[in-house]
Amino acid sequence: MIQHTVAALLAFALAAAACSRSPGAEGTSPEPIAKGTFHNAEGQRIGVATFTDSGGRPQLEVSVSQLPPGVHGFHVHAVGVCTPPDFKSAGGHLNPDDTHHGRLNPDGPHLGDLPNLAVGANGSADTTFAVSAALLGSGAGSLFQSEGTALVIHADPDDYRTDPSGNSGDRIACAVIERG
Repeated sequence: MIQHTVAALLAFALAAAACSRSPGAEGTSPEPIAKGTFHNAEGQRIGVATFTDSGGRPQLEVSVSQLPPGVHGFHVHAVGVCTPPDFKSAGGHLNPDDTHHGRLNPDGPHLGDLPNLAVGANGSADTTFAVSAALLGSGAGSLFQSEGTALVIHADPDDYRTDPSGNSGDRIACAVIERG
């Protein structure tokens, strides 16, 4: 009887330990540091974005739908306001170091420059990008500025060179970034 009780207690302890893994452990998602909800030009909710840090690896997870298929410029903008239909209220790219636009520009990039977003034939994209740790910090490059910040999806691909926005065209979706 004692052996069965000890075995049952051991099994319970192992099960409890398995269920109480820390965020970011295998099979669990890290806690969000920041998040946002994407809206299109008509004001409809079309997706979400979540910033996390898993073991010193800052990343941005994006899940959107109802977008035109193809490749779209994608950036962190310097003002946390998303007024449709043109989202110009989000200001320019987050650029605390006053650099030029583009990952391929020798005088760039902006801190807010992100990889292009590839949207499938069904109008959706589910992807994860590595991001700069500065975005999740507390300095000048933080997402948590006094005016806020926003994520913007553009109509055209970013050419990664042309200042100020990579010829990425109109703003077609926007998400205000908020603390997680």
